[in-house]
Amino acid sequence: MRDLVEIGMGRTARRAYDLDDVEIVPSRRTRSSSVVSTAWQIDAYRFDLPLVTHPTDAIVSPGTAVAIGELGGLGVLNAEGLWARHGCVEEAIFRLVRAAEDSEDPTAVVRELQELHAAPVRLDLLTEAIKTVRESGVTVAARVSPQHAAELTPDLIAAGVEILVVQGTIISAEHVQRDAEPLNLKEFIGRLDVPVIAGGVSDYRTAMHLMRTGAAGVIVGHGYTEGVTSTDRVLGIGTPMATAIVDAAAARRDYLDETGGRYVHVLADGGITTSGDIAKAVACGADAVMLGAPLATASDAPGQGLYWTAAAAHPSLPRSRVVAGPDSDYAVDLKTLLFGPSSDAEGVVNLFGALRRAMAKTGYSDLKEFQRVGLTVRG
Repeated sequence: MRDLVEIGMGRTARRAYDLDDVEIVPSRRTRSSSVVSTAWQIDAYRFDLPLVTHPTDAIVSPGTAVAIGELGGLGVLNAEGLWARHGCVEEAIFRLVRAAEDSEDPTAVVRELQELHAAPVRLDLLTEAIKTVRESGVTVAARVSPQHAAELTPDLIAAGVEILVVQGTIISAEHVQRDAEPLNLKEFIGRLDVPVIAGGVSDYRTAMHLMRTGAAGVIVGHGYTEGVTSTDRVLGIGTPMATAIVDAAAARRDYLDETGGRYVHVLADGGITTSGDIAKAVACGADAVMLGAPLATASDAPGQGLYWTAAAAHPSLPRSRVVAGPDSDYAVDLKTLLFGPSSDAEGVVNLFGALRRAMAKTGYSDLKEFQRVGLTVRG
């Protein structure tokens, strides 16, 4: 039964929970972390880590997409980002760094990013970026917005993209535009020969609708990071992630029954800043997590200590700040960030070593088993 609370006369709201509100309950057995697998597979593509990057230029360049792929995750290029618009992205990022350092106006760096994104997407630059990833041998993934999916996707597929991510702050099965044909995701996905991951969503019904379009994966959440994204402040829309993931996992289960066996992957995107959050997201039902801000702390992240989401560059209504990450004295390389060793006791280094340990401590050998672990609610 839904947990409804009355918020005024004649109006109720559903009680929902964030990842901070839940805790994982150990089972009767433990196992060695050496026999735990964090591998997962979407369509024909297998990954050793349940890691998909949030598609922001702050953490994903062609080079870091390759590095993440070689470490077992999936790096997602932003096909509408800086690498698709500027021949010298390092200079573009330097402009952002300089704006962040020199101005006391917190909006100055967002205006700089908006100006950089006012340059048109160039197919030659986009093709070259994809080529760099493709030639390394790792899986090639790129993100497009619902508004530009129909326009950009044929060129992305021709350039070698193997997994397409259609992502907006909020996405539906049909995206309606003024003076343009709506993007019907079911028809759009049906014409493609590559798997499509779509999102974000925050409830059972929308997740089920996206699954019925033929999406191979559904993104749950809006990439929320405290202090960075402001969708809740700008649009009044928020996503308590524990409840949203559980709801999407329920849709996945019902869709599996409805189709007689078609499994759609659930990717959690938002509210994940520590290794404990990763473990809780999987425990709630996620097959993988989309990480953004936690990866911006890597010394080899292209953002040079800055982090933002794609929503920061919206020309009229940005929903993300450009923020500085932790002091560079504490930065570690990407491999150490994911696998350790760590001298930090706050769960921000050795992210996936910690996931393996959480699974081992609760007695589960793989991700799908771990999705059945017991949970409790604080308070």
